[in-house]
Amino acid sequence: MEEENHIVDRILQNRWLTHSLFWASWLLIAPLTSNENISEIRGMFIYRAVGIPTKMMATYLLVYVQIPQLLQKKKYIQFILSLVVSILFFTILYRFNNIHIAERLSDPEEIRESLGQIIWEFEFTVLGYFDRVYGIAFLFLFIKMIKDRGVEKQKVEMLKQEKANAELNFLKAQIHPHFLFNTLNNLYALTLEKSDEAPEVVAKLAEMLDYMLYRCRDEKVPISQEIALLKHYIDLEKLRYGNRLTLDFTHSVDNPRTPIAPLILISIVENAFKHGVSSVVGPAAVTISLEVLNGKLNFNVINSKPIVMEDDPMNYRKGIGVQNAQRQLDLLYPNQYEWRIEEHTETYEVNLSL
Repeated sequence: MEEENHIVDRILQNRWLTHSLFWASWLLIAPLTSNENISEIRGMFIYRAVGIPTKMMATYLLVYVQIPQLLQKKKYIQFILSLVVSILFFTILYRFNNIHIAERLSDPEEIRESLGQIIWEFEFTVLGYFDRVYGIAFLFLFIKMIKDRGVEKQKVEMLKQEKANAELNFLKAQIHPHFLFNTLNNLYALTLEKSDEAPEVVAKLAEMLDYMLYRCRDEKVPISQEIALLKHYIDLEKLRYGNRLTLDFTHSVDNPRTPIAPLILISIVENAFKHGVSSVVGPAAVTISLEVLNGKLNFNVINSKPIVMEDDPMNYRKGIGVQNAQRQLDLLYPNQYEWRIEEHTETYEVNLSL
């Protein structure tokens, strides 16, 4: 099915081929559309074949010159004059070819009107042959309008998708330095203390950066990889805060291969530490719960926060982590997720379902 659609797309993108097929089809259906007094199939094809060049000239002049260059540019007088002249010219030409080529091939002995007579009888010529010449032109125009509208809609969708991808990549790029800055701070504190845990931090940091920079470029990754990332991050934060931090991370996943957009969950967890635990003086707690069942994810993060909040005129306390997570969800899961924040005196809670 995909191969057939690909072939159709290639045909539609080839203008010469689509136009050739259009006019060939018009010729082949001659027995169905020709005048009723033409009984022989051979005669039907002769009349249609002789008339097609005139119809093509009238069609292409109308569709590609008169409408776009005159009508659409609001040159109404030029358009009307041009249209009147072209109607007279092509209907006369069509009738002349009909009489002196098509009819001569069918019946060489019949007496025929001269060009002067055809021109003199221009009212009969225009009224009698206008629909034969311009009927196909209007059909061609209608098909082109539908095609152009489809192409324009496709371009708009592509631009929207490109814009969304660019914005998504920008959001991911924000996460990397933000997260790296926080973790390097942790490592710096451990090296000042000459802690034996510093090498472990370096190893976990290397593993996380390898994943964040190289292994999560796809739109979706298995949930198991995101859980591994969360574990590494949580381990690093445990080293940083030591005994003053109470941390509980529980996860239940029925299928480890369940796909999810990368780096959304880590943004929420990182925000819990950066703008929650780090601001608390004394003991602090973070509770993280992740459940995946039948393709549905429920993610809950609760963190301690100071009872008395400092002034935050720049809204720094809100953090880019939660903002990034919400924006990525808007781009990747439009109308497919639920986001709820509950803020209490001593805790800040984020609930995500998708």
